[in-house]
Amino acid sequence: MKTKLGLLYGGKSAEHDVSLQTALAVIKALDLAKFDIYPIYITKEGSWVNGPKLTGPAKSVEDLILSSDKLTSPLSLQAHLTDEESGSTGYDVIFPLLHGPNGEDGTVQGMLELLNLPYVGNGVLASSAGMDKVIMKNIFAQAGLPQVKYTWFIRSEWENNMELSIKKVEEECGYPCFVKPANLGSSVGVSKCNTPDELKKAVAEAFQFDRKIIIEEGVIAREVEFGVIGNDNPSCSVAGEIIPKTDFDFYDYSAKYVDGNSAMAIPAEIEESEYKALSQMAITAFKSLDCSGLVRADFFLTKDGKVYINEVNTMPGFTPFSMFPLLWKHTGLEYPQLIEELVKLALERHEEKQQIKYTV
Repeated sequence: MKTKLGLLYGGKSAEHDVSLQTALAVIKALDLAKFDIYPIYITKEGSWVNGPKLTGPAKSVEDLILSSDKLTSPLSLQAHLTDEESGSTGYDVIFPLLHGPNGEDGTVQGMLELLNLPYVGNGVLASSAGMDKVIMKNIFAQAGLPQVKYTWFIRSEWENNMELSIKKVEEECGYPCFVKPANLGSSVGVSKCNTPDELKKAVAEAFQFDRKIIIEEGVIAREVEFGVIGNDNPSCSVAGEIIPKTDFDFYDYSAKYVDGNSAMAIPAEIEESEYKALSQMAITAFKSLDCSGLVRADFFLTKDGKVYINEVNTMPGFTPFSMFPLLWKHTGLEYPQLIEELVKLALERHEEKQQIKYTV
């Protein structure tokens, strides 16, 4: 019997277009002999559109932008499929392919929990903590994971005490430093600062995307990344490294998705002892956030041998050319098989949850 898979993509986020690219790649990779695929599109305004079962792979992202004249409610997910479409009502599993707020941050995961629907990836806690860089770093600190120096502000705190806030950044992080929205990914709204004036401009930019920002110490380091998959017993991929093709300040949105000014080295050239230490740290990070399904764990590795965890991404880039799937390809798990493994992990986790007693 085929698995009825609902692909949830789009979303009310600055990473909407990235999500469309991910959905297109997943649809092209899925085996239609194993899966009945149902697109579930969330518009940029946050409206939901349930599409009919796909009869073949989508050809472009434009095919995935479903007509808004067929709007529905998120609550219809539980009983969207008709007997004529599937033989039984309901999806077997939902695959959220959402990046950023209103999708990767635990909001959609909470809704799916209330609907008691199996879904791929991290749960409510891991998704929300992994989205909020401040909370994530606080948890990592509690777990004893080494990190660069950091501080954070909410909008009103910064605006009401700007000079004092600048002084705090200079004392706790120094220059250069990086300013980031606390709840966003794909390097959207991220700036490097070397002076107070640059800091002010960077903070104003970051506050366009979030009410909370994080400011981190800048370090000169290699960027080494790992893929982690699993539930209770996660496993690590080979290591990968982001290699700049030209001399630019950092791996920003354009370098990732537009200019091509970066390359990936997989596997990364690191010592076996470094691999063991970093992969163990990746698993520690995974467990400290109570993750499930998948994460990409990112590290800084300095020339003098210091290692810092940067972050984990609970819904990493997921096209065949993204770091996470490529890490697993070089570990021996091809893209279609990776998707199937994540669906399997989702169903296993859901089955375990059904054993929990909610009444005495």
